[in-house]
Amino acid sequence: MFGVGVWALLRFTAPRRHVYQSADLSDAASIRSADPDLWARSLEKVKEDRGNSGNIALEIPPELRHYEDRHWFLATQVAEVKKFNVQPVQDFVDLAAMISRGEVVPVPAVTDTYILFGVAARVDGGVFTRYVANQNIELNDEAGLRDAYARLESAHANLQKEISGLQTQLAALRKGDSTKQDELEKEITAREQELKSNDENKAQLDQYYSQSYGSPQSRPKLLRDYDSLQALAKNFRGRSFNLDDSSDRQALKIYLLSSLRPEGLKILEEVAERYHDKFDRPLPVSSLVRPEQYQHLLRRFNRYAVLIDTPPHSTGLAFDIDYRYMSVAEQNFLMTELARMKDEGRIEVIRERGANYHVFAFIDGQRPSNELITASLEEAGGPEKETNHAEKPKANAKVKSRSAKKRQ
Repeated sequence: MFGVGVWALLRFTAPRRHVYQSADLSDAASIRSADPDLWARSLEKVKEDRGNSGNIALEIPPELRHYEDRHWFLATQVAEVKKFNVQPVQDFVDLAAMISRGEVVPVPAVTDTYILFGVAARVDGGVFTRYVANQNIELNDEAGLRDAYARLESAHANLQKEISGLQTQLAALRKGDSTKQDELEKEITAREQELKSNDENKAQLDQYYSQSYGSPQSRPKLLRDYDSLQALAKNFRGRSFNLDDSSDRQALKIYLLSSLRPEGLKILEEVAERYHDKFDRPLPVSSLVRPEQYQHLLRRFNRYAVLIDTPPHSTGLAFDIDYRYMSVAEQNFLMTELARMKDEGRIEVIRERGANYHVFAFIDGQRPSNELITASLEEAGGPEKETNHAEKPKANAKVKSRSAKKRQ
């Protein structure tokens, strides 16, 4: 049914720019920065050529490698969610409400010590949707709902007409013209698939909005959700966004994804300050809060975007640091700092092969108990959940082997 949701996102709106294009983060930065040139200067510093790093070797601390049980890393973060009953963010509408309540706080796009480098890179200008049962349900007011039904009915009629015309051409073909016959049959199949998808979209609208066929509670709730989002968009952090304009919708999504829980932001600012003091460069932060809805989209492009019931980024406690442009010395320094914070019990962290350090902040600065982590292993399990991180250090494996021999 997720495919239906994607079709709803693509087809229930007027023509727009390419779907899933990268967001214009420089525009968002200039809006939120008192110094319009700070973004450009910071970005240049991040990408600046470091030159020859000499013979310095990359030293990945054990704290940034995976555990022997590869699900323990995720289970630790799930345990923190259980410990404090943290409610994950389902979709953009949910995130907007949490920002309004102050549960997550805005993160500036650029400061003296860090820059949001890649955050919200996959958002588009599509309509806002509710993420329900792995489906994207379009949000509308009454007028928008009428327009959506009209577009679907028009598309249905046009597709049926096209299919009928193609079938007439196919029937009129002379025998032996197999090439043309194959072409027409492929076109008919493609149009029939479009018609099927269009009808599925109509059925989805009926399911959630129809007063005759749908749930009596879902229609008023979705309409209220739209009204709440509309009210927030009219005055969000000092700026007004038009939900009928695709550019404004994209910009609003960028703003929403530029958020973090206060506990996560505190850790981010501390790491960024230490890195900046050492190297006079802004820390490149590539990801902050990610609703489960956005997480599913990212999974199509990023194999490191996990899809468990409670993805760490959906809690607002996780952020990623991009190390692509860092020198070996910078990486070693940063990993040492992160390892120290992990040893203090303040964070969970790992060095991903996807050029990121994934950092997860513990709310009270204390790691969950091993008992709670163990109880969370099943929820963190499943195939390909966290199988692409760095391997367990070989030294640790040797220590374990020696211990096993002693027991024997």
